[in-house]
Amino acid sequence: MHRSTIHVFHRLNDHLLDMPNLYFCQPHAKNQGMLRAVLSVNECEAFVRHHPAIYVGEDFPRLGKDAAGAGDFAVIRFQPEETTAAWRPGYYRVDSDLNKLNDSLLALSR
Repeated sequence: MHRSTIHVFHRLNDHLLDMPNLYFCQPHAKNQGMLRAVLSVNECEAFVRHHPAIYVGEDFPRLGKDAAGAGDFAVIRFQPEETTAAWRPGYYRVDSDLNKLNDSLLALSR
């Protein structure tokens, strides 16, 4: 039997909803945000050691009128259930190259 690295979830586990979500945003492509990863709080903390995150509030950042010229960025979302002393509910912006962010995500999975 051939093993696949792609998993299909027929029902999303409730515990996945309580984990930080990481979105990639590409304003030049008018991409408001695509879910890239679901992280544990520990994975999120390891991730932001290399890519600092800035709290931007309780609303997902919107693309501005000059979005075509804006750089790519990532957004981390924390639900109230997953907050700690270091993380409050809401959204955090990560201004870093998406390829470097992706490399960091791949390193977390090893």
